Amino acid sequence: MKFPRTILFDLDGTLVDTAPDLAAAMNHVLATFDRPPLPVDDVRHLVGHGARALINRGFAATGDARPDLIEPAMPVFLDYYAAHIADTSRGFDGVEPALDALAAAGCRLAICTNKPTGLAIALVAALGWQSRFAAIIGFDLAPQPKPDAAHVHATLAACGGEAASAAFVGDTATDVGAARNAGLPVVLVSFGFADAPAATLGADAVIDHYDVLLPALAGLPGVHSS
Repeated sequence: MKFPRTILFDLDGTLVDTAPDLAAAMNHVLATFDRPPLPVDDVRHLVGHGARALINRGFAATGDARPDLIEPAMPVFLDYYAAHIADTSRGFDGVEPALDALAAAGCRLAICTNKPTGLAIALVAALGWQSRFAAIIGFDLAPQPKPDAAHVHATLAACGGEAASAAFVGDTATDVGAARNAGLPVVLVSFGFADAPAATLGADAVIDHYDVLLPALAGLPGVHSS
């Protein structure tokens, strides 16, 4: 099979199931501000637009939305999450063999995430994945975060890739938007954090397991293959 030369991955909900640790951090914030906790499955579908949006959605889901509390809540969330970044977070089933196979085929792999870069690097390190990715670009290293094309282009520049021979793998409408805005084909995983079925989000392909990522990438339209 032939594959895109460069493959950009979202992180949370795409490569790694981070929902339990994010839920713990969210519930720490909610407890700090006298709000009830949220179940992990509720938090799973609030993720995808960064910590501020997650906190905002958490407040809205547990009573009145409180935009005035978002900034005070940010360090509470980030400090707790940084200390517990991989207590229970794990790569999705089959992801490591898929990444190994793509690397063996000569593909350049990178992460394009709306997570802060430092936290993304810490999570990747905690999973022992430091050597797998040519670049990790969080929202804070991009001119504008996903779904803006600038985030995709910044990640491509950091890893030495080109849009004409790249593809994106994600889990949400944010990832589809980022890929489309940058002119990349996109594969979605169906088991991620999207709040709508992946099949309805307009991707070129949807996979239910990493066992089928490689043929999905090989079948993408308009990619100059390696």
